Amino acid sequence: MSENILELDLASIVERVKRRELTAEIVATKFKGQIEKHNAHVNAFITVNDNAVERAREMDRKISNGENAGRLAGAPVAIKDMLCTKGLRTTAGSKMLHNFVPTYSATVVERLEAEGAIVMGKANQDEFAMGSSTETSYFGACRNPWNFSYVPGGSSGGSAAAVAARMSVAAIGTDTGGSIRQPANFCHLVGVKPTYGRVSRYGIVAFASSLDQAGPMTRTVRDAALVLEVISGRDERDTTSATKAVPAWGQNLSSNLRGMKVGMPKEYFDRGISDDVRAVVMRSADILKSQGAELVELSLPLTKFAVPIYYLVATCEASSNLARYDGVRYGYRADFSTQAAADLEEFYSRNRGEGFGSEVKRRIVLGTYALSSGYYDAYYKKACQVRRLLRQDFIEAFKKCDVILSPASPTTAFKIGERIDNPLEMYLNDIYTTSANLAGIPGMSVPGGFSREKLPIGVQLLAAHFEEQKMLNAAFAIEENLKLTAEVPHELH
Repeated sequence: MSENILELDLASIVERVKRRELTAEIVATKFKGQIEKHNAHVNAFITVNDNAVERAREMDRKISNGENAGRLAGAPVAIKDMLCTKGLRTTAGSKMLHNFVPTYSATVVERLEAEGAIVMGKANQDEFAMGSSTETSYFGACRNPWNFSYVPGGSSGGSAAAVAARMSVAAIGTDTGGSIRQPANFCHLVGVKPTYGRVSRYGIVAFASSLDQAGPMTRTVRDAALVLEVISGRDERDTTSATKAVPAWGQNLSSNLRGMKVGMPKEYFDRGISDDVRAVVMRSADILKSQGAELVELSLPLTKFAVPIYYLVATCEASSNLARYDGVRYGYRADFSTQAAADLEEFYSRNRGEGFGSEVKRRIVLGTYALSSGYYDAYYKKACQVRRLLRQDFIEAFKKCDVILSPASPTTAFKIGERIDNPLEMYLNDIYTTSANLAGIPGMSVPGGFSREKLPIGVQLLAAHFEEQKMLNAAFAIEENLKLTAEVPHELH
């Protein structure tokens, strides 16, 4: 059986480990071997956890002693490097935090480990989650396992690549404007951004606090539901976390969609979408219809403002959140051994100038400008007002439908280096995903097919606040009908 371990999904691994048909140690060793074999080229991990196999042995001892092994017993997971991990380096993909080792773990990580998950390492990402391709990482670009010449998406590209390349069976990403859904789309995975507040943000390096949410990336819908159950729920250390009970999403999955209404926003299917993407989304719509759902045309007129609203709100919040990185208490400090700083301004300027990459500095400057005296009302305040109207658009839309179906991205993955020097083109890649973060609603990407170049294409599903079950069921119906979960990336053959 060992030769097939890498192709088992999370639910299967957990079941076999609990039944002692497999040991957690064998599973962890197998996935660690895959990291050793492929990571040098894929660059999915920034830091590999040297204690993963030993933790797996502890799991086996618990099972042998008849103790509760947890809902994720023995499942190898990758953690995006935005989440603090006690005793394991956490960099946020930046030189600024290149040597930072936290003294505590994020709530998400604590909950995963409490349920038996094995942390294999910290996944590569765009610096401070600012990017759509994982090319802005201080530790080098990550490659898409489906074609090494292409990006895996971002900012959670390392998390996506780790699962796609069979270096982990699941991963945690963060989604501020599509950073779970877009890389899942590019790497043939299921990626879920839950309702804002569903998952605690405690211990997650802050980018834009009103937008950030952590979520799972897996190969199947059921696996995503299982991981989401584990990481969700109220956390007293995060006052924005919701008090809503966590449903048993995995147990309640159903592909019978009779009575479900699926919204198709006309603004999401106009110019700019590639023919391959359109064909895949329309095929998914046909599948949902065949399973009993009714297709409903919708209008979300403020969609055209989603990207500019997002890049104003996100950059303003980022400029505030990243002000703490000054090289005094922690973070990168420039070398002043040969020439001392003339004053505090030079001290801070050199620390931040050398510690941050160009994309992070670009967004800090944009945010600081928009928040400055004389511009606050015209930019940030106005963006927040339109954001409220956009949220209302979705509330009204969900009175007419249960879920919304759309593309996850206008195109398939693009080549490494193709857009990195064109920030505007890179930002427009987020046109279908940013709205969910601005409105605080749940969204996910599920594999829908492949392009003529054999690159993955996913479809996006959105639901009303705290209605994750509906979109998971719609995704499950698509997955059950297409049966694409066994597909293996070309570069791994």
